[in-house]
This record gives sequence, structure tokens and C-alpha cells, in this order.
Amino acid sequence: MRERVVRVADWVVDAGDAVLVTFGLGSCVAVVLHDPVARAGGLAHLLLPSPSLARDRSNPGRFPDTALPLLLGAMVAAGAERARITARLVGGASMFASGAGAPRPAAMGERNVAAARQVLAAARLPVVGEDVLKSHGRSVYFFLDDGRVEVRTVARGTVVL
Repeated sequence: MRERVVRVADWVVDAGDAVLVTFGLGSCVAVVLHDPVARAGGLAHLLLPSPSLARDRSNPGRFPDTALPLLLGAMVAAGAERARITARLVGGASMFASGAGAPRPAAMGERNVAAARQVLAAARLPVVGEDVLKSHGRSVYFFLDDGRVEVRTVARGTVVL
């Protein structure tokens, strides 16, 4: 199988026997899209919930509202049918605890998950699995041939979505 690494603030679409991999998800969110009939899929490693939080807005791969339409369009161009595409979400961890009694602003991981969910709902893409929030990092291995998503962690081992 061909392995394609998806870096932070990037996205990849492929089909067939590829494995899409992203490492080191902390507060970032990975969105995995899959069409099982076309055996096509895409993975985006999203950094921030909104362009308003970034000084540099030039990379559309950073944000759910700009990356996910690109990911979806590339999947359709690769032979996927929109009606068959499902989504999975991974990441959005709170990697740093706030002090006891200190007011806690909405954590970046929570905001990333909420933004990704909002964009997927607006696109009418059903979320069929997720491993989100909590306080541990994750890596994602997405096998396009069978649609399996393995979420690997140091603390919990491997979870399959």
C-alpha cells in the first residue's frame, strides 16, 4: 500500500490502495471523508477553527470552512459520489490544563471540533464516527481500500472507527 502523509494545515485525496496518515494531532482536528463504492477518500489536518484567528490566512488548508469544500470537490473529481460520502472526526484534544479555579476559555480543540462539525452539517455530510476531545494526542491511519480509520495513541493503543 502507498502511504501518503498529510501534514498540518494540509489535505490529501486519493483512491484505491493508499493509506492517508497524519501524525501528532493535539488540538488540531483531522476530518476523514470516504466513499466506499469508489474507494476514494480524503483527509484534512485542520489547524484553526476560523481564519479570523490567524495572521496568515493564505493557506486554505488551515480552516474547516475553506479546507473542507476543497477536500469534497477533489473527492468528487476523483470519482466519489457526494451522496455516498461520510465523515469521521479525530482530535481536538485539550493538551494543556488550566490552573485550578482559573476561568477556562473555550479550548482550541473544542472550537476546532465544533467548527468542523458545523461545516460538515452545512454540507450535509453525516459524521459516522469520531474520537475527539479528551487530553491526549493522536495519529490517524486511513485505509482507503476498506475505509478503516485507525486512531493510534500512546496511552490507549489503537481504536478503529
